[in-house]
Amino acid sequence: MAPAAETASSAWQGIRAILAASKTIAVVGLSDRPDRPAHSVPAYLQQQGYRIIPVNPNLREALGETAYPSLLEIPAPVDVVQIFRRSEDVPPVVEDAIRIGAKVVWMQSGIIHEQAAERARQAGLQVVMDACMRTAHQAMRIRGEL
Repeated sequence: MAPAAETASSAWQGIRAILAASKTIAVVGLSDRPDRPAHSVPAYLQQQGYRIIPVNPNLREALGETAYPSLLEIPAPVDVVQIFRRSEDVPPVVEDAIRIGAKVVWMQSGIIHEQAAERARQAGLQVVMDACMRTAHQAMRIRGEL
């Protein structure tokens, strides 16, 4: 197998493992507007059985869950911190994800911050960058991998 294929295969297996093992997803930047991916993606994941914790200082509640102004105020353990923020806003979110003991930082499609990703990895977190969690989940369900 070519090195690029090995890398893609191992990345896919890592994503599958994350989706299979995770139960609670804190969504930073969750929107209350149903037409936005920052709402529809977490809504899909909630329908698939994940607990969604909205993180947005402008919301009190979303998707039937209490919203928190920051990751640091969530009173429960978090497996994945899913980020729907601009790339330049990622570093403080990663620092908070490290502080709360999250296992994974997932930057949605179009969100890339190499330095923040490296910081998360150095702290022992898994990192997914520039990928849609809904798309990955749907693809794995279709293949029977979840």
